[in-house]
Amino acid sequence: MNYLNTKSPFILFQEAVNDFIYVDKSLLIEDLTKLIRTKRKYICITKPRRFGKTTNANMLAAYYSKGINSNELFKGLAIEKKEGYREHLNQHNVISIDFSSLPGGCKSYDDYINFIWDNLYEDFADVYGIKKSKNKSPSYLLGQTGDSFIFILDEWDSIFYKDFITKKDKAAYLEFLKDLLKDKPYVELAYMTGVLPIAKYSSGSELNMFREYSFIDDPKFSQFFGFTEKEVMFLCKKFPSVSFEEMKEWYDGYYTDKGESLFNPRSVCAALDDGVCRNYWTQTGPMSEIADFIECNVEEVRDDVVKMVSGIPVEIKLQGYSALEPQMDTRDEILSAMVVFGFLAYWDNFLKIPNKELMLKFQAVLSRKSFGGVKKIVDRSKEMLEATLNKDTKKVSEILEYVHDMEIPILQYNNENSLSCVVTLCYLYARNYYKIEREMKTGKGFCDFIFYPLKRGYPGIILELKSNSSCSQALKQMKERNYVQKLKECGEVLLVGINYSGKKKCHQCKIEVAHHKQLI
Repeated sequence: MNYLNTKSPFILFQEAVNDFIYVDKSLLIEDLTKLIRTKRKYICITKPRRFGKTTNANMLAAYYSKGINSNELFKGLAIEKKEGYREHLNQHNVISIDFSSLPGGCKSYDDYINFIWDNLYEDFADVYGIKKSKNKSPSYLLGQTGDSFIFILDEWDSIFYKDFITKKDKAAYLEFLKDLLKDKPYVELAYMTGVLPIAKYSSGSELNMFREYSFIDDPKFSQFFGFTEKEVMFLCKKFPSVSFEEMKEWYDGYYTDKGESLFNPRSVCAALDDGVCRNYWTQTGPMSEIADFIECNVEEVRDDVVKMVSGIPVEIKLQGYSALEPQMDTRDEILSAMVVFGFLAYWDNFLKIPNKELMLKFQAVLSRKSFGGVKKIVDRSKEMLEATLNKDTKKVSEILEYVHDMEIPILQYNNENSLSCVVTLCYLYARNYYKIEREMKTGKGFCDFIFYPLKRGYPGIILELKSNSSCSQALKQMKERNYVQKLKECGEVLLVGINYSGKKKCHQCKIEVAHHKQLI
């Protein structure tokens, strides 16, 4: 069988359960079973790729389908303990389609949709004896059976990424899905997954029966897509090759609707498999690169990106990713799309870069030509680090003057966040060698920036910013408040005091070398 009660999802879910890393998300079944034969039976899960959508889709098909016996497969999983578990176990006709699966040599929408039709006809001929008809209406085909079905449709939007798809093809595809699913008495439950929100390609009528659940708005299913903090802690104890602290820094940063932590599951599994945390984020689809989104509207979005790279959340109430055409012109559309694709985390009306894995991607974006003056500053950030390490205070001051003279509003020293953005851009290259933290609680107070060396042979750096004061005062504060204790593992620490004089419109810099033992 191709789609109807096929064994393929069972086999694929069995492989997932048998894998050395498996996190039980089977309680999703309980929530969805409640929706069967109700007005709420149309569900679309719009989550980033790599967040478990396909594994969950296979699990659902394996559980509901009459074509297999899944009793042994679900033994020991959380759903087995729930009331009503056996009532729906392998009791439904399931049509399970992976829409990302293309026929060999597919070069057009006709090739694609005919491949789906051929598979449907083959299944219904085998089970119901229905012969191939010239009437290519899915509702006509299914209506002849007299049966009802659960639909598990994975990656419904994958065809939209293909270069050969035209606007006319998209409309035809949406009509196909509408005829298959909308207001049809044979539909018991329709569960679809994708990345693009339905509203992006729908005029509002074809698929408006679906309720979408994305990273922008998901009060029901968020805990089933991504790993929770508790789940990752368990995995790190079971496979101690990578610490939980490392996992959290690299792959955490997303949220459930209640504000609880969510980790990127694919990256967590890859890190546990390899025994090392690194960037496992891969490109998927022609619009997957962060820069592609930002460059749709660089001027409005640039300042947001600079803030977030500086560790400053952006407050915004997103309206959602709902443009009728596949271009993004407004700040809201671009940022909403980046949340849907998993590039940004959004909760409680605040946006941020979720973790180190994505931060590395965003840092690279700042070096693109489209960022104009920001790119020029980033290009000099290697020079800034070298000047600091060489204690070349004149060069440090010169670069700061260069930045201040650029006409970039966010860098005009209007507030503390502006200063933070200046330092972030000026020292962006330093992130290759340092973990940089802002305003850490140390000893008797707070310091502006601490640079923790990531590689041997580099001194620690403490940076204190002053306005209309003096560099000497900055250095004095660092010593009196014993900021250097945070870098007690470093043999040598550079104390960098920077002052900006509003009257003279100039910067001064003073650098001293300190050793931890001398300042205790």
